[in-house]
Amino acid sequence: MKYLIVGLGNPGAEYENTRHNIGFKILDGFLNKDDSFEACKHGSRLDFSFKSRKIILLKPNTFMNLSGKAVKYWMIKEKVNLDNLLIVTDDIALPFGAVRLRPKGSDGGHNGLKDINQVLSNNNYPRLRIGVGSDFERGRQVDYVLGNWSQEQDNDLNSLINDSIQVIKSFCSIGIEYTMTNLNRNKL
Repeated sequence: MKYLIVGLGNPGAEYENTRHNIGFKILDGFLNKDDSFEACKHGSRLDFSFKSRKIILLKPNTFMNLSGKAVKYWMIKEKVNLDNLLIVTDDIALPFGAVRLRPKGSDGGHNGLKDINQVLSNNNYPRLRIGVGSDFERGRQVDYVLGNWSQEQDNDLNSLINDSIQVIKSFCSIGIEYTMTNLNRNKL
């Protein structure tokens, strides 16, 4: 069985530590000392096996608002079905540190998800939404998501990344329904 895990973010050093790049940061958490993402068409990828499943981690280089192009390309190339796609993204509607796994849903105003929905002509794919909080003044949303983590958030980031990695591994090994049940019961 093959899975495509796509972390959303923007390429470039200036975005590396921004809230909008939590998808990239979580995928980087999978790296061992001998691993590295390799440049590929529309992004960087890392392949590995986990419990007899092939996992493809993808960080698109198409910028957030054009993420759908990379997602569709790699789904077709690797013959990954929609149920085995997982999009990892930031969510300002969730408090910092919250992790929500859903089998489908709207874009919630997120431009990366909006583009994926449009390119795939579908919103029935799993997504892992990572709460980055909403501590910004009205009209300052862009500055907030493209801003760096606060010191307090930065202190808790490793724990959030590790929790998210456990959710992704569970999604790939026992499926979305059991993972959501375990996540809701805090058993991950």
